[in-house]
Amino acid sequence: MGPTFGRGAMTNSWTDIKNTDLVVVMGGNAAEAHPCGFKWVTEAKATRGARLIVVDPRFTRTASVADYYAPIRPGSDIVFLMAMINWLIQNDKVQWDYVKNFTNAPLIVKDEYGWSDGLFTGYDPEKRDYDKSSWDYVIGEDGFAAVDMALEHPRCVWSLLKEHVSRYTPELVEEVCGTPRDRFLKIAEMIGECSAPDKTMTSMYALGWTQHSKGAQNIRGMAMLQLILGNIGVRGGGMNALRGHSNIQGLTDIGLMSNLIPGYLNIPTEKEPDWQTYMSSRSFKPLRPGQTSYWQNYPKFMVSFMKAMWGDAATAENDWAYHYLPKLDVPTYDILRMFELMNAGQVNLYFCQGFNPLLSFPNRAKVTEALSKLKLLVVMDPLETETAHFWENHGEHNDVDTASIQTEVLELPSSCFAEDDGALVNSGRWLQWHWSAATPPGQARHDTWIMAQIFLRVKKLYQEEGGVFPDPILNLTWNYADPDEPSPEELAKEMNGRALEDVYDTADPTKLLTARGKQLLNFSQYRDDGSTMGACWIYSGCWNEDGNNMARRDNADPDETGAYPNWTFSWPLNRRILYNRASADMQGRPWDPSRKLLEWDGEKWTGYDVPDIAPTAKPGDVGPFIMNQEGVSRLFTRGMMRDGPFPTHMEPFESPIANVFNPQMRGNPVARVFASDAEQFATSEEFPIAATSYRLTEHFHYWTKHNRINAALQPEFFVEISEELAAEKGIRRGGWVRVWSKRGEVKAKALVTGRLKPMQCGDKLVHVIGIPLHWGFMGAARKGFGPNSLTPFVGDANVETPEFKAFLVNIEPATGEAVS
Repeated sequence: MGPTFGRGAMTNSWTDIKNTDLVVVMGGNAAEAHPCGFKWVTEAKATRGARLIVVDPRFTRTASVADYYAPIRPGSDIVFLMAMINWLIQNDKVQWDYVKNFTNAPLIVKDEYGWSDGLFTGYDPEKRDYDKSSWDYVIGEDGFAAVDMALEHPRCVWSLLKEHVSRYTPELVEEVCGTPRDRFLKIAEMIGECSAPDKTMTSMYALGWTQHSKGAQNIRGMAMLQLILGNIGVRGGGMNALRGHSNIQGLTDIGLMSNLIPGYLNIPTEKEPDWQTYMSSRSFKPLRPGQTSYWQNYPKFMVSFMKAMWGDAATAENDWAYHYLPKLDVPTYDILRMFELMNAGQVNLYFCQGFNPLLSFPNRAKVTEALSKLKLLVVMDPLETETAHFWENHGEHNDVDTASIQTEVLELPSSCFAEDDGALVNSGRWLQWHWSAATPPGQARHDTWIMAQIFLRVKKLYQEEGGVFPDPILNLTWNYADPDEPSPEELAKEMNGRALEDVYDTADPTKLLTARGKQLLNFSQYRDDGSTMGACWIYSGCWNEDGNNMARRDNADPDETGAYPNWTFSWPLNRRILYNRASADMQGRPWDPSRKLLEWDGEKWTGYDVPDIAPTAKPGDVGPFIMNQEGVSRLFTRGMMRDGPFPTHMEPFESPIANVFNPQMRGNPVARVFASDAEQFATSEEFPIAATSYRLTEHFHYWTKHNRINAALQPEFFVEISEELAAEKGIRRGGWVRVWSKRGEVKAKALVTGRLKPMQCGDKLVHVIGIPLHWGFMGAARKGFGPNSLTPFVGDANVETPEFKAFLVNIEPATGEAVS
């Protein structure tokens, strides 16, 4: 979503879903995996007569309450979405004023750009990468991107999009996706109604889209569709990313990705050895006249972060201690790369905090082998995890040679969320403060205490013994009341930001905004001269001089808009719907007066939400997508994604059928593949059955199998297969089956059900197996397996999310007693 809209976050809030006319759940199963949030879909159906469409390989719990359902083969979503865009264009179901003014449809693209045989221009098969220089705009003599507001130029984005999607037809959907043509067309008609300004559609997706080797492009496809309908920035619209944990949004916000700094700033690379080089590629000059291009404030955010980290040691004279920052020699040290390095014996020590890679990372056999080559594994977790006990032999469920594993394992018991104070950041960007309900039991300690102890001990070693470059450790700011355990309140205030010197209004240098030592109001007061500090600029405003805004609990909802503006704090600036200026036309009038969000009163923007634009920016002058250099959203993303400026169909690395555009192309052509893993990719001749993974309501990942009640509700590992596949393979209901891939095998009970049906894809009948993920060899539930024993070790080309949702297996009956 970042390359399309400007921010990689859910555009609307959970509570806004009640305002929609149509919900499309594709790439997720909200009723099962997000049952509390799904109530807002129920609310929309009950109060607005909203309809629900589900597109999924299985007839899920969400599908059971849907108005319309269609099956789809795992890994073929881009064909479905591009065909939907083609249908909208062919049938004039386009919100034309929105597309012309709020997307980059009018911008003209270089003549060199093109697409053929499933690939864009610039592909280098040896490097498995694109030269993306042709994926860009024509820049005029005035320094701005050239445009054709009539959308008639053959090289404008709209013309190129029409040509690109023209090959995606309802017939191709039936052939590639296995979705019956009549079902696709029915869904197209329902979606097409939402191109009217007084109708909105919302998209709800989750890991069913992200966990693919082209997951980011799946999301891009729906984002483009929503722009064509005019459904971004409006009440009841949006792209709603349903996160897999209550704080996954917070995890990415505060920079726990290997290439990110809090607030989506970037860790430097080796090609950026100094501050000047680093900043030179981050000027974010507007590409259209008068546009905001808010990332032009990058220096303010970065300098304030450096001051939060190193205080007085970060000065203008030493470029804000830029030399303290690590410089990446590769794009990312993601989980797949780390375990590849670990498996090669290049990692000695691994800290595992709050997750369980033995069950959650792909190709479990490789993960086990990698962990066995460590010298030291440190696990911080409130539960006894499989990862901490990977060296124990549990028979068929973890058949390892314990004596040969020399890895030392330290378990550091930590607190769980109910034993902590602090904020969780939900899918809708709400920072909701919570208070501990209990104290950690036994020897368990808060994560902050554990991390503080490690830091203080490492710092002491550097103080006593020196080191090659101890400065970043010795000079790290650590001004907490109790150095042994920083409090959540102190950390939250640090993320908000504080004035290190008096901060004055840039428009009126005599006007004091925030006095030295006070909390900053929000990130509008960040400065690039070292006078402010702030550890996470997007959170600024969460704890200012008004107090802890995350702890607010006023559930008033003026005019029942679904905004609840005084309930907790939503980043950025307590804004509930991103890009909300797009809810009004070029004169500033709401597209749908009955769902007013913002309105131009002749002098400023007013309404129910914090404007996502300068409050006095005139509606005809400044575009609503303020983070983008163009001021508008992007149907064509230029060179911002590794695998193309438009989504194009790519099969999974393991697929039952070949790519219809290029039968020789396997998977995503620019996805990173390690040599040993490429050798383990299967073919459909040996493994003819498609498989996918999913979650169950009764369990939460690998936590709740430790609880006897949850373990009783779903006590045993199973796989879900169709009645047709069971008959073909001679598998009994409740009987034992063996499922195997080129990487491993599992033993499970067979759930034979009508929820899965074989799909006719061209001349091939494709069977699909569903594999839930909640079992292991620790906890109260019966021992079992998970899909990661079978899945390939490959990830998305842009963010390296593993491809858990589409892979190949085989199945046969196994020994064991059948159950009813």
